[in-house]
Amino acid sequence: MNITVIGTGYVGLVSGVCYAEIGNQVICVDKDPRKIEMLNAGDIPIYEPGLKELAAANRAAGKLSFTGDLAHAVRQSDVIIIAVGTPPLPSGEANLAFIDQVALEIAEAMNGYKIIAVKSTVPVGTNERVAELIRSRSSCDFDSISLPEFLREGSAIEDTLHPDRIVVGADCQSAADMMTQLHKPLTEQIVVTDIRSAEMIKYASNAFLATKISFINEIANICEKVGADVTKVAEGMGHDKRIGPSFLKAGIGYGGSCFPKDTSALIQIAGHVDYEFKLLRSVVEVNQDQRFNVIRKLETIFHGELRGKTVAVWGLAFKPNTDDVRDSPALEIIQHLVDHGVKVKAYDPIAMDSFQALFGKYGVEWGSQALETAQDADALCLLTEWDEFASVDLVQLQNVLKQPILIDGRNVFNEEDLLGTDFIYYSVGRPNLNQGVKEPMPAL
Repeated sequence: MNITVIGTGYVGLVSGVCYAEIGNQVICVDKDPRKIEMLNAGDIPIYEPGLKELAAANRAAGKLSFTGDLAHAVRQSDVIIIAVGTPPLPSGEANLAFIDQVALEIAEAMNGYKIIAVKSTVPVGTNERVAELIRSRSSCDFDSISLPEFLREGSAIEDTLHPDRIVVGADCQSAADMMTQLHKPLTEQIVVTDIRSAEMIKYASNAFLATKISFINEIANICEKVGADVTKVAEGMGHDKRIGPSFLKAGIGYGGSCFPKDTSALIQIAGHVDYEFKLLRSVVEVNQDQRFNVIRKLETIFHGELRGKTVAVWGLAFKPNTDDVRDSPALEIIQHLVDHGVKVKAYDPIAMDSFQALFGKYGVEWGSQALETAQDADALCLLTEWDEFASVDLVQLQNVLKQPILIDGRNVFNEEDLLGTDFIYYSVGRPNLNQGVKEPMPAL
């Protein structure tokens, strides 16, 4: 098929490259000329393992191209996929300005029947809104499709080429059949439903996964009080097929571009129909507070006085294998430390530039290597579970720190790793691994 993908962010770029990979002719469109110039030069504006190589191979094969000319791309294609951003407004609801603008530009360019698929995460009813905008500017026939994405940053190619399922929301059977045919090379698990249900599936899925994360973090906090090990608890829970093991890893909470935005948007969607989503509000509240456990543990160790201390931070991205720092716990943790007179030294193997673009370059000492960043620090906080950190020699790390204090916000290390070291060690929900400063266990 001839496909145009509008928007070259994570979703649009990965989707476009993967549609080309399965044999389609794909044009990726973006209004940012610098981004198009970069893509045409063979560079990739985001960090995603394997994406650069896959894009290069499909460009060389003549199946993938990049342009800023939306009208030309629309006229050349049968399927138009909208994958532009829907950033949150101050209220938390999704900003549909980019969606609206693209819909009007598509309408002006249409030269015949098209399938218009919205892959961006949008509130229920948005596909109808897009259809109305297109009808207001074009007399050409078209069908609307809701095509939500479920990729994970860091494994986006695998998730796109080998998805758990494809969800197609359609009101027209022939358009649904065409989209089913497009996605059959990826999976036989294709769910065809009405458009509004497809829009809701995306939000409901992310809200449920966010709920699992906040739930296991609440369990971890209780484990710290009663002397249980959350990793053992999660393992025991995960063997239950009704629960499953995924998203039961305790830590300092979720971040990134999806879960924070989508949970807030779903709360707003519920509010617009006069329903208070109490459970999801609690999920968001728990997640927001969880990241500050790192601060609370530091305050416990230093008896409430952090001013004048030097704290090293390993990991700035919200998760490993991505340079995305949007709503990363590191942003608030580092800002809190800086605001309270702490000298912060920070390092991430990939996300340094992205983090500095959001946080600013000043007020923090930026390291170029992990051990160099930890040198002479009073404490080290591990906030992202990069493999580089997991493989570090803890004896060597202990020797470069001024004080052997390690706050492991992602439970990277285990008891065997700590043997033979003098670390004052705190993790999440594993109180028996705490070394140095211990909280007394209550009598139960």
